[in-house]
Amino acid sequence: MKKLTRNQKSVAEKIEAGKAYSLREASELVKEITTTKFDASVDIDVRLGVDPRKANQMVRGVVSLPCGTGKVVRVLCLCTPDAEAAAKEAGADYVGLEEYIEKIKGGWTDVDVIITMPSCMGKIGPLGRILGPRGLMPNPKSGTVTMDVAKAVKEVKQGKIDFKVDKTGIVHASIGKVNFTPDQIFQNAKEFISTIIKLKPAAAKGTYIKSIFVSSTMSMGIKVDPKSVE
Repeated sequence: MKKLTRNQKSVAEKIEAGKAYSLREASELVKEITTTKFDASVDIDVRLGVDPRKANQMVRGVVSLPCGTGKVVRVLCLCTPDAEAAAKEAGADYVGLEEYIEKIKGGWTDVDVIITMPSCMGKIGPLGRILGPRGLMPNPKSGTVTMDVAKAVKEVKQGKIDFKVDKTGIVHASIGKVNFTPDQIFQNAKEFISTIIKLKPAAAKGTYIKSIFVSSTMSMGIKVDPKSVE
């Protein structure tokens, strides 16, 4: 049997097996059990009582995390010349259209989010085979296809993220960094879960929020009592 390291023993002592903690307790514990030497991400996994194979039970949305993500988000804004100045002022890292479309065709995808305008989608559509697998394809449902690109850029920079339930019925998201205070982690997690609750499909029957786990990069998951959030 593999021996536990000193750090693993310390972590195991702090987490009670099988116990479901309140969201606030979990927000404090996730910092205590993180032993990585780098600033790890804080992640949340919410298992839903839905069947993602059915269109009327798909859960997808966007949420603005009140305390941000703690990450540097690189934003490319593909827009018409008249919107370029506003996009740059809002904080977009790259702004343009034709030249970046050519760069993407050549394999360049060194960004985290791409925001564009409805009028530009005709040119961006053919890039789907490149952007789609990387989760970079702009989509009106995630707010990345909009007339107000400056506002969209600003929101993404401030902590707006999009999420989608996967084929197993779980929604995964990064909601901050371990260097956040417990209260910042709690606020972001609560806002994220509250948003998912508001998006409950009418066709979903039975228990909607089946389980919630909070963890950090390479840490064990902390089970959260769903009732502590509602």
